[in-house]
Amino acid sequence: MSKTTSITGLKREDFQKIVDEKPVDLFILTNSNGLEMTVTSYGAKIVSLAVPDKDGKLVDVVTGHDSIDEYLSSEEPYFGAVCGRTCNRIAKGKFTIDGKEYTLAVNNGVNNLHGGIKGFNAVVWDARQLDGQTVELTYLSKDGEEGYPGNLTATVTYKLTDDNAVQIDYKAVTDKATIVNLTNHSYFNLSGAGDPYIGDHLLQINADAYLPTDETAIPYGKPESVEGTPMDFRQPCEVGKRINDNFQQLIFGKGYDHTYVLNKSEGELSFCAQVKSPKTGIVMDVFTTEPGVQLYTGNWMKASYTAKNGQQYPERCALCLETQHFPDSINKPEYPSVALRPEETFESRTIFKFSK
Repeated sequence: MSKTTSITGLKREDFQKIVDEKPVDLFILTNSNGLEMTVTSYGAKIVSLAVPDKDGKLVDVVTGHDSIDEYLSSEEPYFGAVCGRTCNRIAKGKFTIDGKEYTLAVNNGVNNLHGGIKGFNAVVWDARQLDGQTVELTYLSKDGEEGYPGNLTATVTYKLTDDNAVQIDYKAVTDKATIVNLTNHSYFNLSGAGDPYIGDHLLQINADAYLPTDETAIPYGKPESVEGTPMDFRQPCEVGKRINDNFQQLIFGKGYDHTYVLNKSEGELSFCAQVKSPKTGIVMDVFTTEPGVQLYTGNWMKASYTAKNGQQYPERCALCLETQHFPDSINKPEYPSVALRPEETFESRTIFKFSK
């Protein structure tokens, strides 16, 4: 790897440290058009993503930190991370597979969130840069880690393509029946990371239904139509237009924090969502093989710490589009299955494509 400093000013040396007896590093990827993405092997996190605005100026559109030390002490542990073994929530941290019950950590109210106390976002992945545009990260989650059964080997490959897209490929295999649900938890602001409000962004989601939740963010079960509700993004709409409506689901989540059931066939790579900034003109189209996407509008963010380039990230200054299987799927047989058995391979692809 020749580059030691990113376009956005990140220094590779600031990410080189031994954590949990494993070396952490920063990988700088650049495509033929000059777009740049940086990835750290700590949590398989996307640290920066510089894409051109309507004037051709490169804008960093994801939140993050300047160094590994800041990530290790961050109040927001999921910036840009791969979340697993199971992203999102499992009710009361309990599930049963093949007749055996397992108990996970309860780290989000009464529920398990994003893999537990030390999920995939907080471990060091084995990383190798395949070429100037691709990095592959692998992690062996041992049998019993965070309460999950089976030795699970997860591989995530980030590729910055020449059509200005971030392609994320996930793969996982296990030696015992287990559950897996992987996502990337990047926080996007297409006006630039550090812009104070996401509410002016236009958002469209290819979903006729969403999963309403209880006050602990666990879905009841049956999807409900978005029609006639502030959950409806079938046509482009400002994120902030209805976010403060007197609607029980928005009150529970302090804004949007819900899974949308995508209009698609099982396993099909298809259009998921589009986001556009009126300030920069940057457009992000999302495609995925996953059945759902979690829209989160940064409702719990606090400008109580300094992040990249001296920025602060106040409430609702970014949004996440976390492509995934549904929350609590293992406890709801009617949902797409998150079970993985030794004879199977979990595979998934999500693409974030940028234009102006």
